[in-house]
Amino acid sequence: MKIKNVELSHVVGVTTKSLPHTGLPEIAFAGRSNVGKSSLINALIQRKSLARTSSTPGKTQTMNFYTVNDDVCFVDLPGYGYAQVGIDFRKSWGPMIEKYLNGSEDLRAVFLLIDIRRIPNQDDAMMYNWMLNAGVTPVIIVTKSDKVKRSQTDKAIKDIKNALNVTADTELFLFSALKKTGRDEIMEKIDEMISEGGNEDD
Repeated sequence: MKIKNVELSHVVGVTTKSLPHTGLPEIAFAGRSNVGKSSLINALIQRKSLARTSSTPGKTQTMNFYTVNDDVCFVDLPGYGYAQVGIDFRKSWGPMIEKYLNGSEDLRAVFLLIDIRRIPNQDDAMMYNWMLNAGVTPVIIVTKSDKVKRSQTDKAIKDIKNALNVTADTELFLFSALKKTGRDEIMEKIDEMISEGGNEDD
């Protein structure tokens, strides 16, 4: 996919009463706070700072919809699992995310991001199992792959797969925002998903 145009088309907060209906295939990005969701999205859409990044975990507390080429919508979900985000606020946007995941007519896949240096926790496992139970294509993106030595990569991936108890058909991609490795492979997967969806509708 050649990126021609991108826009931040919708911002959904805890007070938003209804979810947008984009009419486009939606790819949602989920993961712990500070796992690198915004950096991944910026790399995919080849923009430096359209998706807002922050060194402060828990900063993204809205669902941000990015329309790409009028063909697909990337949905940046709030990061979960950061203790310093107020309990009341977590209770507010938790149902918002659940409402989106369960109610979107356009959701095609959820890309679950895991930091290569972290063993997936209960929140990660819950998100992965939700994807399986909901029939949503699960794709795992292992971020910050440049942070470990190559000799440690295989063990880290094995630990992630074991912790999530992944199914044999779950696809996994390594990604580094610093080196941009994995970007093209992930975009090819998204192209494949869009194409498959179009064939189903014909």
